[in-house]
Amino acid sequence: MIQRLIDGIVKKDAPVVVGLDPNLSFIPGFILENARSFVEEGGREIPEYCEKENMAAAEAVWQFNKGIIDAVCDLVPAVKPQVAMYEQFGIPGMIAYRRTVEYSRSKGLIVIGDVKRGDIGSTSEAYARGHLAGKAFDVDFATVNPYLGSDGVKPFLAVCKEYDKGIFVLVKTSNPSSGEFQDVLTGDGRAVYELVGQKVREWGADSMEGVYSNVGAVVGATYPEQARILRRLMPHTFILAPGYGAQGATAADLSEFFDPDGLGAIVNSSRGIIAAYKKEEYGKFGEEGFADAARAASLAMIEDLRGVIHGGRTVWNIGR
Repeated sequence: MIQRLIDGIVKKDAPVVVGLDPNLSFIPGFILENARSFVEEGGREIPEYCEKENMAAAEAVWQFNKGIIDAVCDLVPAVKPQVAMYEQFGIPGMIAYRRTVEYSRSKGLIVIGDVKRGDIGSTSEAYARGHLAGKAFDVDFATVNPYLGSDGVKPFLAVCKEYDKGIFVLVKTSNPSSGEFQDVLTGDGRAVYELVGQKVREWGADSMEGVYSNVGAVVGATYPEQARILRRLMPHTFILAPGYGAQGATAADLSEFFDPDGLGAIVNSSRGIIAAYKKEEYGKFGEEGFADAARAASLAMIEDLRGVIHGGRTVWNIGR
């Protein structure tokens, strides 16, 4: 699976994943109104256990996502739907999540399910099978919280081997308070995030595909110094880097995330792309052109990254 992601990055010359985190405030008013009308007029049957408002919200999310996917699928190799943005609308929201996953894959995109699951034993295995095994949501990668240790991660590893899927383990997250736990120094002077990185390297050793492992790491783009340490610690680990754009990280912050071959990482942007039409520089597109704005923002991000990695040389087309 990691090789499929790398192939997509190489083919499109773009180490970029678009985060499909459709907060309702990001969705243009005309889509919300059309979704309400669609539900009101019986376009979607409303089960007794589903509220009409959730049905309309889920329909709006789906229509919004479809527009974004259509606009960027030829530019980027992957999308990353954040499951909480769908769960909040109950069963209709999860149906929209499944439809988003299926449609993304039909467009040739790798899907990273941002689910951040973490438990132990049979519960962890159930999470893994629900999201990776093809019987429920069937994403290509899932994000995993390692706080419970190997007991929480190994069931995911087993399912990944069985179905040729992958995971990204939270190592150093992009949020400001991540250091409250992740940066705490242990008795030997190493930070907790370094210990997690070491475990990720160990977990990935049995899941190699060429240079890289199917066990990747989430490392926030907002922490370039920690990324430098982790890149050396995890030489065969692919990094998913959130935090670019809206969270404050720049392309210059990301140079340490990549290997000398220009691979080894994929950078996420969510609201910076999907809500680009709200930004002044893309205001010319207006609400009706939300998808065109997302496409323009994706192109700008790709060029921005190319401008700093290896002196601006395009290196992602190795092997073409």
